[in-house]
Amino acid sequence: MAARINRLVELLSQDQAVYYDGHHCGHVLTREQGMADAATWADYMNIGMEHGCFDMSGLEAYMRGMAEAGATRSGHRTPAVVVEAPVNGTDEANVRHNAWQFRQILGRGVHGIILCQAEDPAAVRAFVESCRYPHNTIGVDPGLPTPLERMGGAVRGRAGPGLLGIGARGRGSEPCAAPIWGVSEAAYFGLADPWPLNPAGELLLGVKLESPEGIANCEAILATPGLGYAEIGPGDLSLSFGSVAVLNDPYPPHMKAARDHVLAMCLKYGLAFLEGCSPANVAGRIDEGVRVVAGNNPETARVGRAHQNRTLPD
Repeated sequence: MAARINRLVELLSQDQAVYYDGHHCGHVLTREQGMADAATWADYMNIGMEHGCFDMSGLEAYMRGMAEAGATRSGHRTPAVVVEAPVNGTDEANVRHNAWQFRQILGRGVHGIILCQAEDPAAVRAFVESCRYPHNTIGVDPGLPTPLERMGGAVRGRAGPGLLGIGARGRGSEPCAAPIWGVSEAAYFGLADPWPLNPAGELLLGVKLESPEGIANCEAILATPGLGYAEIGPGDLSLSFGSVAVLNDPYPPHMKAARDHVLAMCLKYGLAFLEGCSPANVAGRIDEGVRVVAGNNPETARVGRAHQNRTLPD
């Protein structure tokens, strides 16, 4: 029996690196594929909806298939599932106007969301707030108007520096999401909160910094309460510099500077850092601080797990 619902939270809380599989475009979302992916070698499945189809019926069937397949080898009800949302984190209004995407995705019972093209700290704060229920108040500015004051006409207000505003996720999806997690609807309301901000939370929220603006605002973005991990997006950042080829491994100097800056800020603010790795370099990158490993390669996972003496069944 696993200690946590979200395998990523369980492993990252032990300072273990985690490994994902899944496509950025075109992942098959059916009940049958969910049942097959329940036996994945990976710690989590990445579902790309930034460029893949925004298919909520498919995602719901996929998650149900995973749950129907039975417990994973590590004793979790399902592997963790993280979805790349279509909305870009370029500005606060864009995120708030598209917050319905987060509600739809979370309502299918997934374990995390990543916000792509994160450029603006206010947009990232809006992302976190949109994924939280209003009764979960860890990290919320205590100086904001109370519900009674708001009923009396007080403006909801903006949180102070380093704090969050009131959560904006609404009731209604828990009958769909809670059964995927294997908990009651009442329990889901408490558990569906971002970790590590909430130590009991089972959601993992991430951001992708993949533009010059995102790199420039990196520290302010990664200081946002409620985030659990971040990555540099070398593909899109390469396009910003005029290169169709991904400038990666080895990074040219300007890309390496951006990568090292994001890694340093992740370490400063206690976030996991995501990076593509191979069997040849995964041990060294883990030693640098990488804790979320891309690459879709089970051999990379085998080498990395052995390097950290992972004890959980895989």
